[in-house]
Amino acid sequence: MEFVHKSVLLEETIENLNIKPNGIYVDGTLGGAGHARVVCSQLSEQGRFIGIDQDEDAIEASTKRLAPFGAKVTIIRDNYCNMKTRIQALGIDGVDGIVLDLGVSSYQLDAVDRGFTYRECAPLDMRMDKRQTRTAKDIVNEYSEMELFRIIRDYGEDKFAKNIAKHIVQARAVKPIETTEELNEIIKAAIPVKVRMNGGHPSKKTYQAIRIELNHELEVLNNSLDDMIDLLNPGGRLCVITFHSLEDRLVKTIFKRNENPCTCPPSFPVCTCGKKPKGTVITRKPIVPQEKELEENPRSKSSKLRVFEKK
Repeated sequence: MEFVHKSVLLEETIENLNIKPNGIYVDGTLGGAGHARVVCSQLSEQGRFIGIDQDEDAIEASTKRLAPFGAKVTIIRDNYCNMKTRIQALGIDGVDGIVLDLGVSSYQLDAVDRGFTYRECAPLDMRMDKRQTRTAKDIVNEYSEMELFRIIRDYGEDKFAKNIAKHIVQARAVKPIETTEELNEIIKAAIPVKVRMNGGHPSKKTYQAIRIELNHELEVLNNSLDDMIDLLNPGGRLCVITFHSLEDRLVKTIFKRNENPCTCPPSFPVCTCGKKPKGTVITRKPIVPQEKELEENPRSKSSKLRVFEKK
């Protein structure tokens, strides 16, 4: 199966990157190289592009797709949280733009054996980096009822989290939960019929929660954005595309803090904390997909783009 991923908010992201032909650009979630290909096509021979991804299938696909751009492209298999050290190891002190397209790629959802999808029967996996030993199956079978409740409530934002956690624990006492199909049945039983009739797929929120927990998605994002802002050259931009409210809230908060880091009480006539703004939030409101994109790619529905410019 070919690694295909329709890049969300592509034009809007490219436009907000303000690409300079001789600049250095980084994509921390390279995927199928959708954004990357457009960035590379706008770079001169002096320009440079670095793509980072932890998924080996993404690395393989993007290496092929970016081959025509030759020596200006460097591809690294790693988690984007190590971006700063990996970029500096290349002898680069500052970059002109960074892109993060968070969430799961269409390829990962459609490759049944990866276990990200609740629409097909597959082993419970959900690892974004297959070098990791722990899988979704381990979380489902080993976490306590309280831990399961916490992640489904906090990361899945599911109001039936308590009942779902209870049903999982009851089911695994009989036999380990191995597949997406088994988990789907358990979740279905925990949600009232009336809600199931009107809502989306009953498993969607629980799968999101397990995936976030397994891949430490919010933790990684929270620990990486300040480093990325520090990595930008003056006028450089960081473009982040999120797919659910938890990520979006985190990006919004961190961008705001970098724009206005002063911790002095409002009553102080002058700032004494000495914390200086690092730049400006370009997007007062997040950029969302246009009607045309929503029609062509329904998966873009919940996407939001936020942009920060370094001072």
